[in-house]
Amino acid sequence: MTAQDIALRIAKLHAPMLAGDGASIDTATHASDAQLPKEFAGVLQGCRMLGFLEHDAQCVAKAWTAQTQRLGHFDEHAWPCEPQDFGISITPQKNGFAPCPQRLGLYAVLPDAQWVSRMAQAGVPTLQLRFKSDDATAIEREVKAAVQAVKGTHSLLFINDHWQAAIEHQAYGVHLGQEDMSDAPLQTIRAAGLRLGLSTHGYAEMLRADAVAPSYIALGAVFPTTLKRMVTAPQGLGRLYAYAKLLQQRSLVAIGGIDLKHMPAVMRSGVSSVAVVRAITQASDPEAAAREFQKIVGAS
Repeated sequence: MTAQDIALRIAKLHAPMLAGDGASIDTATHASDAQLPKEFAGVLQGCRMLGFLEHDAQCVAKAWTAQTQRLGHFDEHAWPCEPQDFGISITPQKNGFAPCPQRLGLYAVLPDAQWVSRMAQAGVPTLQLRFKSDDATAIEREVKAAVQAVKGTHSLLFINDHWQAAIEHQAYGVHLGQEDMSDAPLQTIRAAGLRLGLSTHGYAEMLRADAVAPSYIALGAVFPTTLKRMVTAPQGLGRLYAYAKLLQQRSLVAIGGIDLKHMPAVMRSGVSSVAVVRAITQASDPEAAAREFQKIVGAS
């Protein structure tokens, strides 16, 4: 069996992992692959056919090699999902961020402090203030108001991006995107006792996020979303299930285009929380929508 034979088999056997347009076997075969072991090259090509970005395809190929060594044989049917094959420790990491609940429940991502207050009063357990502005005074005002809004409620509040204001006003936590990880002083956030959530969009980003031991890891975008322009294609349920199995020891949040009809399938993945944006803020009755989401999350 050649590397291309292996690639074709993997692309067929693991079709639910396809995201985006994928690639033909010819496009997925690179000249440099000839220098690689046959099975490694085959997995790499198969992952490219399934639409994985190159850095994610490399992660899977390396994990498959580790799985082969551990099992003593190559199994094209067994998509790698064991933490040890990806170099992930299942024991608590030293110098990690303060833990948050394993099950964060319904996680509403909201545009301003008024929305935070509204959803805190509605009993939504986890909230994120995603206030977009370059006005430092406005940012300070919204973060302060949002922190005040959750006092006396059971809601946990994360602040998107604005870590300085989150520390100053003693929010529960901060949420950062991959592009912000390098710029934000993670040690300062950790020392302040804030929880940290990190966005990820594939294997390479998941491994990078896990290395800093955040409080939770967000997985997405699961479905198409108009909230922000995404570089990566929607990951889909097939990948979400694999990601959740790999990181099942962590607190996980699924995000991206999730509405009520998607909820049962998303919750079956094993994630402990689901983040929603437009499904609440654009609902005709946001409080009623929140109650419906919470019923499904609570029943899982």
